[in-house]
Amino acid sequence: MKIYLIRHGQTDWNIQGKIQGTHDIPLNDTGRRQAGQLAEGMDSRLVSHIFSSPLSRAMETAKEISKRQGVEIGLLPQLKEVEFGKWEGLTWEEIQERYPKEFAHWQINPAVAAPPGGETRAEIISRCKWSINEILRVTGGREDAAVVSHGATVAYLVSCMVSDQDEETIIPGNASITTIYYNPLTEDFRLMENNDTSHLSH
Repeated sequence: MKIYLIRHGQTDWNIQGKIQGTHDIPLNDTGRRQAGQLAEGMDSRLVSHIFSSPLSRAMETAKEISKRQGVEIGLLPQLKEVEFGKWEGLTWEEIQERYPKEFAHWQINPAVAAPPGGETRAEIISRCKWSINEILRVTGGREDAAVVSHGATVAYLVSCMVSDQDEETIIPGNASITTIYYNPLTEDFRLMENNDTSHLSH
């Protein structure tokens, strides 16, 4: 089966460089246009299932695919964006200025450190692995699926499936498609295409 990992379209906070995390920021006009172009790009990638984060920027994107392919959306709260706690709404520069000690600790040991009120790397990986197992359960590991989520979460999903991919180096672009092939016989995952945005008119 093929798993199409999709990042939502652009938001105003994306432009401003603000950490969105679990804040429910909607798509902007560009993001809505990107979602439509993404849905067209998915015409050659027909799916039997669509899974989405419940945050509106992901749901708006998923709905465009749903409308074109006639496939209902299944909500998976575990596909939400990484929770950054008190850092949400700030730029990376503002975070370093306001939380220098916490930021330094988080950079040095992200596996156990977390932003104030946010998630650790171990917690993120745990829910990403749960999401992958749930997707395989629902699809039987044989029916193609679109999975609409967020930049950091998509990166973690890829790194959980394809062990030689580092989540810190594979943050995908807005409205991008990353294709993973899953072999149900060997239970192996293979990265087929990473961060495809060829369907977008830049």
